[in-house]
Amino acid sequence: MPNRKLIWSELSGAVAVYAAAVFLHFAYALSGGSALWMVFGAVNESVWEHVKIYSAAYTAWALLQLCWLRVPFKSYVVAKCVGLYLLMGLMIGFFYAYTAFTGSPILFVDILSSVVFTIISQTVSCLLTLKCRKLSEYYHPALMLLLLYYLMFFSFTVFPPKLGLFRDPLGGGYGIAGLRVI
Repeated sequence: MPNRKLIWSELSGAVAVYAAAVFLHFAYALSGGSALWMVFGAVNESVWEHVKIYSAAYTAWALLQLCWLRVPFKSYVVAKCVGLYLLMGLMIGFFYAYTAFTGSPILFVDILSSVVFTIISQTVSCLLTLKCRKLSEYYHPALMLLLLYYLMFFSFTVFPPKLGLFRDPLGGGYGIAGLRVI
């Protein structure tokens, strides 16, 4: 029975993550520029800011799951770390791969791919939690990878590297400075 609860939670989590990411996409602008929403919401249209909102939603769902599911903590952290990095890697890799052919982003493709990649990352996380018996052995490396990610997460909106991943295609700026006020 606990397996059924986890599977249901992961599948419904894909919907919850997507819905939360849509909210986070507009949260900063709707808040009037709140510092809290600057950290969790998208401040511009860069690829990084889109990855950031999905990873924030993914993490929030993972924390909620942890509150109501009875899963082995260390294994669950490792599975969610793998899912998070998979989600980010798929989103970034696919975006740059398909735009290399199309020359520019296609909104429908971006939306559909983010839904598919969220489902994939939730599914992989679930399978790892259910099937991998020795997953907890990777707890410390996973914890370090999560700490590294969240260091980047909290830093790159304010202090982004001058790389294409962080460049706002609409305004040409980077991070919070890349925000176009309409």
